[in-house]
Amino acid sequence: MNPYRTQHTPALAALAVSALVAIVSAQVPPTTLTSPASPQKAPGADGFIQRWLLLEPIGANGLTESIVQAAVKKEYFRDQFTVVPHDGDKVTVGGALLTWHAVDTKNYNVNLYHFAHALGKPTSDVLFWAVTVVNCPQEMRGVRLAIGSNAASVWWVNGKEVIGIYGDRQTVIDDGVSKRLTLNKGPNIVRAAIVNGGGARTSAPGFWTPRINR
Repeated sequence: MNPYRTQHTPALAALAVSALVAIVSAQVPPTTLTSPASPQKAPGADGFIQRWLLLEPIGANGLTESIVQAAVKKEYFRDQFTVVPHDGDKVTVGGALLTWHAVDTKNYNVNLYHFAHALGKPTSDVLFWAVTVVNCPQEMRGVRLAIGSNAASVWWVNGKEVIGIYGDRQTVIDDGVSKRLTLNKGPNIVRAAIVNGGGARTSAPGFWTPRINR
């Protein structure tokens, strides 16, 4: 039994996740990822947040805490810590034009290998930005953000960095759990930067979709 697994209150089941979706039919979705078919999507039964906006990968190297922290604090594009993108929005990073993609995952994890490979983008030695909006029907105090990723990742809630995990690691449910925090009534912005080093295809980059735990 996972020691971090907790019961979810009825209020958590009422959360909705919106991706500011403008459906783009040109992209053929990867096997485990689909284009959103509705403006909002509630978390799964276990609280996993399964709707995300993903930016096409940016080159990055190193998985130690100091290197990852330096990588995610570098300014790649304007308003990277505040923007809530729409599907199809574009940014320029190092002279390359990158696109944001709204996706729903069929699983508890977002497979970034599927995402990048389907677009013909690199899957190793890269950094992925991910954003979602969690809509709360009421203020929620004393909750935690539980996360997992392959490999390193850093997470923010409403602009505040709340947790990071580092090193060459596999994706494990609730691998890291934040300190207690408060979610506001209405929209709350969850943002993540996931760094994947070199590795075999069997060590596919990705993250367990985080969940809000009491």
